[in-house]
Amino acid sequence: MTELRNVEADLSRFRARVLAASLVVLACFFLLAMRLVYLQVFRHEDLSEQAENNRTAVVPIVPNRGLILDRNGIVLASNYSAYTLEMTPSRMAGNLDQVIDQLATVVEIQPRDRRRFKKLLEESKSFESLPIRTKLTDEEVARFAAQRYRFPGVEIKARLFRSYPFGELASHVIGYIGRINQAEKKQQEDWPDEDQANYRGTEYIGKLGVEQSFERQLHGQTGVEQVETSAGGRAVRKLASSPATPGDTVKLGLDIQLQKLVEDLYGNRRGALVAIEPKTGEVLAFVSKPTFDPNLFVDGIDAENWAALNESIDKPLLNRALRGTYPPGSTYKPFMALAALETGKRTPNQVFADPGYFWFGNHKFRDDKEGGHGPMDMYRSIVMSCDTYYYMVANDMGVDLIHEQMSHFGFGEITGIDILGESRGLLPSTAWKRAAYKRPEQQKWYAGETISLGIGQGYNNFTMLQLATATATIANQGARMKPHLVSEVIDITSRKGTKVEPQQVGQLTAKPENLAVIRKALIGVNLEGTSAAAFRNAPYTSGGKTGTAQVITIAQNAKYNASQLDERHRDHALFMAFAPAEDPKIALAMVVENAGFGAANAAPIARRVFDYWLQGLYPSEEDMAAVQKGQATTPIGKPRKASEVGFPGGNAAAAAAAAAAPASSPFPVAATPSMADLPPDAAIPVSARPR
Repeated sequence: MTELRNVEADLSRFRARVLAASLVVLACFFLLAMRLVYLQVFRHEDLSEQAENNRTAVVPIVPNRGLILDRNGIVLASNYSAYTLEMTPSRMAGNLDQVIDQLATVVEIQPRDRRRFKKLLEESKSFESLPIRTKLTDEEVARFAAQRYRFPGVEIKARLFRSYPFGELASHVIGYIGRINQAEKKQQEDWPDEDQANYRGTEYIGKLGVEQSFERQLHGQTGVEQVETSAGGRAVRKLASSPATPGDTVKLGLDIQLQKLVEDLYGNRRGALVAIEPKTGEVLAFVSKPTFDPNLFVDGIDAENWAALNESIDKPLLNRALRGTYPPGSTYKPFMALAALETGKRTPNQVFADPGYFWFGNHKFRDDKEGGHGPMDMYRSIVMSCDTYYYMVANDMGVDLIHEQMSHFGFGEITGIDILGESRGLLPSTAWKRAAYKRPEQQKWYAGETISLGIGQGYNNFTMLQLATATATIANQGARMKPHLVSEVIDITSRKGTKVEPQQVGQLTAKPENLAVIRKALIGVNLEGTSAAAFRNAPYTSGGKTGTAQVITIAQNAKYNASQLDERHRDHALFMAFAPAEDPKIALAMVVENAGFGAANAAPIARRVFDYWLQGLYPSEEDMAAVQKGQATTPIGKPRKASEVGFPGGNAAAAAAAAAAPASSPFPVAATPSMADLPPDAAIPVSARPR
């Protein structure tokens, strides 16, 4: 039997379904309309801004880094522009090594370029652009441009490079710049927002010296450029721009010709010298030998050069003037003498017999002169550098009184000089020893340890910067000035300079008559004492004190014989001085490591420094060679006028600096670069013996 369909029921169900489907469609259209209204009305401004951002890009414009000048306007650090070949690993197609091999057929890529690139790759992120070759020639740029389609993710960029025209000269002072590493990027995250914004696009910062300490002034203000981009991200046209402001010019108090003179006089010897203007604290020379070439670090130093510097027994990367600490030897005696006067432990005319030794308990502390110096008052004790006198002074004062008195000169304290990394040194006391050692027997201060402190040995360890500051304090009638390398910061746009004002950080409470006793004795040292030979026939009067400091302890019954010791175990030669005595214009402290007597190896260098600074004289070539070997005291040969010697480093330094820059550089290094050489709009182009 055939079942008849209910047509009306089917139609009813069909209409219901159509109605339901229509309602769903209408609901969808309603939702779509509401969404459209929401996007077009309520989110119009937001989406319009996003669309504009997709159409445009904001590119940071890295500012030109500021110049560093010496006191006479000679350029010590500048910039030049050159092309680099850069790779972005995340955008590259194929194996990285294979791409580099193919690139090497177009542009020369040496093994050291590959090693440096891979080191940068380890320290960076895959989306960062990293240089594989720097300082490309115009021919290399043209060759790559013709083959660029083969190398996605590889491009040519124009970049600024830092240049240090005089290479190793004053490198510890100037410092160098280097690529920002991950640790430094992490630190920048804690900077204020405005500082972070100012370093957008910046890849290099100061790493040492003035470059590091005055980074913010040298960096300048980053500009921005708004460009229209295509869908593929390629720039189509520039819409707007805000130019970058170049970094300020930093002018030092350093005299680069004096710096060159001192570095040359040291020759191949190690050591440090700091020269200061006593009345202002301005640093005139800041020498650490040996030095290094900061240009090696600009592109990222290669493994061979890094190993040569880092593993060298001479430690050329160590700033000996700032971080090297040494026992002061007999240069400490004038300060001990003043402390003895101030504390009433001695009077100027008290006389003590010097038999050539001082017994303390069962230990015999020897003087350098067998049989002794005879009767000693304070003047003769400094002029003749008598050890026995100061053994007794130290014994009478005690370590804590010595510590209290010597702290007035800044020994064992940070001077606050305007570059980072300064060592504090060590001015011992009973409190220091308790804190420095763990075992009770080590924490105890033994009376015998005090004796050698009197002659600048024992635990005493100071920097040449501290000793120079203390010397300048004596020269400046007791006023201790804060040492500073930078004398002025010049705004590059307004050309107005902000000078660094002298800052007094201490004043000795010493009586004027006691200071006069010490100054008279220091003058006597250079007139009739241990350094008289070095200052013979000098047309000015100066004060000074020689010093010799033990590196290793000599057995009590043994005699010191330098020829029987390893060169690095021999005594250090030290000297401190100021001139002219009646109105000091310069004070210095210096050490020549493992050179022996200060009178023979340190004082002669100081004499040439004073001749240059006070008389404008430069040693003869014969004299220079003799001083370098420790074979001259009084100047020999006919001195030259400093103005006729020529710029430090001569044409060789300038030629080397020019060679480091590509021939196409728009800002070549001048043979004698100075502020005047640059047009206004291109001033910052893209133990127990004395002496």
